[in-house]
Amino acid sequence: MRTVVLDGYTANPGDLCWDKLKELGECVIYDRTAPAEVLERAAGAEALLTNKVVINSEMMAALPDLKYIGVLATGYNVVDIAAARERGIIVTNIPAYSTPSVGQMVFAHILNITQQVRHYSEEVSRGDWSKNPDFCFYNTPLIELLGKKIGIIGLGQTGYNTARIAIGFGMKVWAYTSKSRLQLPPEIRKADLDQLFHECDIVSLHCPLNDSTREMVNASRLSLMKPTSIIINTGRGPLINEQDLANALNTGQIYAAGLDVLSEEPPRSDNPLLTARNCFITPHIAWANFEARQRLIHIAVSNLKAYAEGKPINIIK
Repeated sequence: MRTVVLDGYTANPGDLCWDKLKELGECVIYDRTAPAEVLERAAGAEALLTNKVVINSEMMAALPDLKYIGVLATGYNVVDIAAARERGIIVTNIPAYSTPSVGQMVFAHILNITQQVRHYSEEVSRGDWSKNPDFCFYNTPLIELLGKKIGIIGLGQTGYNTARIAIGFGMKVWAYTSKSRLQLPPEIRKADLDQLFHECDIVSLHCPLNDSTREMVNASRLSLMKPTSIIINTGRGPLINEQDLANALNTGQIYAAGLDVLSEEPPRSDNPLLTARNCFITPHIAWANFEARQRLIHIAVSNLKAYAEGKPINIIK
């Protein structure tokens, strides 16, 4: 079996190894692959592993040896699943590997915004505390999480883990989910989407990106929110209409946003969120701590090994 990894650098920039993958057969690993390079590099490969390199129907048609695509992520929108199904190509993903780290990032953003960690660290470094006559100083709102309502959109593994962390802070958890009320623990209240945006102090996005969720956060929904409310997105950038969110932040319609993903990555320099008021952006790193990447590679190898043994797992239907 010949395997080609098209963009392995983000999963393993050098602190992990691919040895277990190489044990499964011939393996070529590229740090990055441009769209124009895919066909040349993938020629003759039975298995392709991709994180963000798009594999579309035309590429599959030009790769007759291709039998398996392993997505090095949970989301699989980079692969044309319908085309793969038509050609009998198995597509797998990596479920749940980043569940703990994504929940951690959600609250890193929430705590930075509510406690203004970045702001005060910068002020202390500038000497503002040293010049202050009092033992402490604060010139922004500081927000307690106890009793606040957080709305979780999508109650899969990452959404549910985030909800459990919120409960630990004493927050009231509302969820927009396909699960019935009977499937939810008593600490989580089921809500419809507009109700969640209207009532919650913080809204955190954990749903997949599809036609029904694309730009679900838009001017209409933002208008439902309180001026003190916060949006968190560690899911997919296109879940948000970025111009609408920038407008809401700049006009004070909502208080703040914490984002780990954008609609285009890396972002264009004219992305309106880069200069929006109270918008805190991290460069898609919620998934990227050492432990999560270690789990990712382990599961990727297990997926490919199971396929090679004729018992594939984690298949995208």
